[in-house]
Amino acid sequence: MPDYVVTLAYLLAAMLFVLGLKGLAHPRTAVRGNLMGAAGMLIAVVVTLLNMRILEPWAVVAGLVVGGAAGAILAVKIRMTAMPQLVGLLNGFGGGASVLVAGASFVLGASAGLNATQFNIAVAASGLIGAVTFWGSLVAFSKLEERWLRKPVLFRGRHVVNAALGAVALGLGMWLVVDPAQLWVYWALVAVASVLGVLLVAPIGGADMPVVITLLNSYSGLAACATGFVLSNNVLIISGSLVGASGIILTRIMCRAMNRSLANVMFGTLGPAAGAASADDIYAGKVKSGDAEEIAMLFDSARRVVIVPGYGMAVAQAQHAVRDLTQLLESRGTAVEFGIHPVAGRMPGHMNVLLAEANIPYDQVKEMDEINPTLPQADIALVIGANDVVNPVARTDPADPRGSVNPIAGMPIIDVDKARTVVVIKRSLSPGFAGIPNPLFAADNTIMYFGDGKKALLDLIAAIKEG
Repeated sequence: MPDYVVTLAYLLAAMLFVLGLKGLAHPRTAVRGNLMGAAGMLIAVVVTLLNMRILEPWAVVAGLVVGGAAGAILAVKIRMTAMPQLVGLLNGFGGGASVLVAGASFVLGASAGLNATQFNIAVAASGLIGAVTFWGSLVAFSKLEERWLRKPVLFRGRHVVNAALGAVALGLGMWLVVDPAQLWVYWALVAVASVLGVLLVAPIGGADMPVVITLLNSYSGLAACATGFVLSNNVLIISGSLVGASGIILTRIMCRAMNRSLANVMFGTLGPAAGAASADDIYAGKVKSGDAEEIAMLFDSARRVVIVPGYGMAVAQAQHAVRDLTQLLESRGTAVEFGIHPVAGRMPGHMNVLLAEANIPYDQVKEMDEINPTLPQADIALVIGANDVVNPVARTDPADPRGSVNPIAGMPIIDVDKARTVVVIKRSLSPGFAGIPNPLFAADNTIMYFGDGKKALLDLIAAIKEG
């Protein structure tokens, strides 16, 4: 295939990737953006197969059957609540593929036209970043799936150990560049980077997992970019760079939403500090609760309701019950909107995905900055399984989180406490990921509605209909 045809095809694929990313920035254009990205990848794969003369029918058919079957099974079987785990696992696959492809090329000495030094640097970068991504993603998957390493694994001196492992990995990478004849150095580099990947993610708690997922996504892109240099494949370099850059941008957005630096997320801990108020101090004798019939009476006179979903809605798989409640309220003349916090759930956009699955109209789903100014005009703010993202403590003590007894100080929240009435659906008064009590639950305008999110909503719907 002529080089100019390959270049033009790769350029077209890159344009489709960029347009696809732009489309993914908004729910209305997300499907179109996804299709454009997939079209770009199809062009890139077909042109690469033709250009590299990988035309054996059995190889093409085997790739289509295995890849297509795996994708179809995942698409059909995966629960929407398990999307964060799937994203984490796919990040890991990208990193693992980079390790294997770079390793195979290094063993075969396939420099693909690069000079030896550039090729060896690219191989070392692929092995290092790819191994950290693969094992870090597996740990993230296990945490999100609540199998192993569910709680943060903390031990004294972990930062020193991680720094030492990082230094050893960099040293092995430089050795590989200087003396590429030592093939074992590459696999030693991969082994050290694998341990580093596990130790970097193991101490991180559930509240920070959305940031970790986006960061690992960025790593997988950087690993792919490095592998593109190994193979001298322009479209892999471009696509890897786009994934890496977009992942970093999203990571910064998530950190800003939590009022934390990336270093604080990766190397700090989220939890109550000495001197923080206890649950007894906050809740004793102040918490009011109601049953479905009592809550339904509040909704009878409400003209505007704002629903704020959290991870509890995902756990209870209550998104369809939320849709039914929304439709019932709207049929009675009540305006219903949704307020979404950027870090609600276990991955960026987790709540948006769940609401979209339940066919909640996009127009009703508002970002935090858009919904907050309107909350004082809301008759009811209905909080479903959210905790830290509606905790007013974050607002009342905006001091530097590192020097405060409040671990979420300064974190932007959804101001549900400014609504006329707040109804909180929650199983108990247990704290959120930050591990601190929430004064919202004991506020004068708050009524707790204890129970499983889905069952509580179904009971509430029945009570409203009966009323």
